Amino acid sequence: MAVEISGSLDAQGLRLGIIVGQFNEALTSRLLRGAREAAVRHGVKEDAITVVHVPGSFELPQAARRMADSGNWDVLVALGCVIRGETAHFDLVAGEAARGIAEVARETGVPVAFGVLTTNNTEQALARSGGAQGNRGFDAVEAAIKMVSVHRQLNAAASAREKD
Repeated sequence: MAVEISGSLDAQGLRLGIIVGQFNEALTSRLLRGAREAAVRHGVKEDAITVVHVPGSFELPQAARRMADSGNWDVLVALGCVIRGETAHFDLVAGEAARGIAEVARETGVPVAFGVLTTNNTEQALARSGGAQGNRGFDAVEAAIKMVSVHRQLNAAASAREKD
């Protein structure tokens, strides 16, 4: 019989770290609100949530790496907002934020969800931070919770196979 592993949204007992960029704070504060709402809705205790503010999206991976290496959090969520402008700055910041966050997750084994908006304009960012397109902060926390569940199930499956 095949083994199927799928993440659940049961976050009981999870220690959640949320790193949020302060650049475009009018938008990232909305993402943070959504993230906290999702965490509490799925069972994360308020005192098990740590919010770390960094200057912008470029700095998210630095804080995520420090937090992941500490072993104090089960899962991390990185929130930020990069809006395309007239220069290459958007591509550099958005690309490095994505690369760095993915690298932290791969290298440390701690799930790190990517909740960085990368939009063409402020209207798109508003729509994705609690507007008509939902709240990507909320979505990132749900993805993070599911990934912790998947990691735990994979560990259990590996242990079970070792015993066979």
